[in-house]
Amino acid sequence: MRNIDVLCVGEVLVDFIGHQAGVDINNTRDYHRYLGGSPTNVAMNLARLGLKSVLVSTVGNDAFGEYIFKRLGEVGVDTNYISTIMDEPTSVIFVSRSETTPDFIPFRKADYRITENQISDDILAATTIFHTTCFALSKDPARTTILKKAKEAFDHGCKLSIDVNYAKKLWDSQAVALEVIKAYCAFNPLVKISEDDMERLFEQELSHDEIFNFFHSHGVDIVCLTLGSKGVKLSQKGKGIIQLPAIKVDNVMDATGAGDAFWSGFLFAYIKEKPIEKCLEVALQLAALKLQNVGRLPDNINILSDLL
Repeated sequence: MRNIDVLCVGEVLVDFIGHQAGVDINNTRDYHRYLGGSPTNVAMNLARLGLKSVLVSTVGNDAFGEYIFKRLGEVGVDTNYISTIMDEPTSVIFVSRSETTPDFIPFRKADYRITENQISDDILAATTIFHTTCFALSKDPARTTILKKAKEAFDHGCKLSIDVNYAKKLWDSQAVALEVIKAYCAFNPLVKISEDDMERLFEQELSHDEIFNFFHSHGVDIVCLTLGSKGVKLSQKGKGIIQLPAIKVDNVMDATGAGDAFWSGFLFAYIKEKPIEKCLEVALQLAALKLQNVGRLPDNINILSDLL
């Protein structure tokens, strides 16, 4: 019985997002606190859309850890598989407030201390989608845990998912990152990437076809490439490309979490077994809503259910 819609495995963080818009971190005077971490955002968004979402992560035994449990509990995310450790504090990250990809400075302590005993066979057998991120895979023991459990999830018939949100400062080397990404791609996940991520990962500007071919050649059927204000392109192996424009947003408040909002909308519609083009339409709606709000999405995101 698959009664878990999405199992999000990876980082939970306290985000400090700059209060001054459009300036670098070194010119930001003050910050506002938000709950963050890409898999955390996805878990929260999907819970607020009425799905059963579980977060597997690690926090410190401190006030930020308490804040995280409180915020997740308020929206209905299952927190039973979040571990509290005694010897490291909760991870925090400082983020510039930006209309484009923001800069960030991470202070990583507890978030990557995810261990195998947090993810049982029973959880995997009950899961529809197993989702993670490049951020989560960047450091052991989370990396080893996630790759092992991804294979087990795949063997259980789960659909896998990954946001390839590569950032050079999080990895020992680009070569290691590529090998880890290829290892995860062997399980045919739904792949979400952005142009910025790909330029950082490959350290050159590849054509969209070259990007799609890279993932298809390593075992991925569906690759979703977000293009910022230009919308999205999705490539299905052997079926061609779907391209949709972005929804116009006149007043962009904050781009932080827009990619997570997009992917939350996509996974929501995918779990509801909607056609791929409809998944993209819902994803674009949720991303546009996020761009108009700093921090979390507004409370009325369940209106997306009406679009299906």
